[in-house]
Amino acid sequence: MTTAAERLSRLIQCRTVSAPDERDESEFERFRATFAELYPRLHAELELTQFEGGSLLFRWPGTFAERPIVLMAHYDVVPAPPERWVSDPFGGEIRDGRVHGRGALDDKGPLVTVADAVESLLAEGFVPAHDVYLSFGADEEVFGTGAVAVVDHLEAAGVRPWLVSDEGGAVVEGALPGVEGRTAMIAVVEKGTVDVELLARGGGGHASTPSKGGATARLARAITRLERRPAPPRLTEPVTLMLTTLAQRASGPLAAVLANVHRAPRPVAELLARLGPETAAMVRTTVAVTQLSGSPARNVLATEARATLNVRLLVGDTKATLVKRLTRVLRGLDVEIVSVRGEDPPPISRTDNEAWQAMVDALAVAMPDVLAVPYAQTGGTDSRHFTRISDSVYRFAPLLMSREQRDAIHAPNEYVEVEALERGSQFFRALLTAHR
Repeated sequence: MTTAAERLSRLIQCRTVSAPDERDESEFERFRATFAELYPRLHAELELTQFEGGSLLFRWPGTFAERPIVLMAHYDVVPAPPERWVSDPFGGEIRDGRVHGRGALDDKGPLVTVADAVESLLAEGFVPAHDVYLSFGADEEVFGTGAVAVVDHLEAAGVRPWLVSDEGGAVVEGALPGVEGRTAMIAVVEKGTVDVELLARGGGGHASTPSKGGATARLARAITRLERRPAPPRLTEPVTLMLTTLAQRASGPLAAVLANVHRAPRPVAELLARLGPETAAMVRTTVAVTQLSGSPARNVLATEARATLNVRLLVGDTKATLVKRLTRVLRGLDVEIVSVRGEDPPPISRTDNEAWQAMVDALAVAMPDVLAVPYAQTGGTDSRHFTRISDSVYRFAPLLMSREQRDAIHAPNEYVEVEALERGSQFFRALLTAHR
């Protein structure tokens, strides 16, 4: 009998890379075939709908159709150039109590914890009290349409999920300086994701006779100005709730500060902005320059220079407020905002209902020493689409992740602890069996 680690290893070996120049549909087909081989009961007993592009939706009929649960993950991954990896990023090597490879954390590892929980419960003859849906995306990493199609399908069928659980936060040690013990960071909202294209125009010409203020120079000044003038930090409702909850794991003056952050929101926001990039991203809209282009030849002056800004909108900010701010910051540089594509932040999910308590209770069964903490996620997930049909959408991978592991997501040397996979499966078993 194979273990969760061995199953994950097999799935990592499927090169399901989502990138325009790397996507190989045969690898996605291989993943689906391998997944069916590894989880035979799940495929035999659940109803499967496959969408164009490869996204999968399984329905596990319960005694009642109402109050359904949706458990999400995605099986596409980002590219993994092997140069800086210690081992083959698609080798799925199991070494030193860890499974190594692209997708170990994002998001094949969490997918395995869901599938293992369901497969084991099916083997025991368990029948859920309410319908359960498993939504496994094939294009999350490229902001694809698979999850939209799934939500359209569920909405057309009149399905209103009682609870949706997707990737997101994790179990971490010392969430903030001075906070002790392990906490489960469960996101109740995520930032909006927007791509902005900037354009500077120039007259072109031969590079041997450049003039001042060319397209590339003005674009460079624009980028530098954006770097020097970040959006002001501010506390949002989810971050305030996170800090007051973390007060339970702090002591002395810090506990008092965290418990009363609503009395001094601006100084606290400014402090978080200075602690590091992770906490800074929780309290401000961020702008990252991710793509640049200029002249098509090395000895030709650019007639156009372009930059793509990947913006993560803080809760309360919108695309309209973003454009207004960028226009103000870039004034006088003769740089145009030529496109703004993306979405505003989704609604904040509830923490005062039975669905949230179900997440907390499942955590207490699988990891009794871990405190559940609501927070605002800085990255984007497919679950944002489900806020259209549910007010209880939570983003949490029930895996222990160190700082080193979190830094390896979308970077070299990604890995997951074997023990963490087993705990993650216990979380989902507890969540499903307790829903009555």
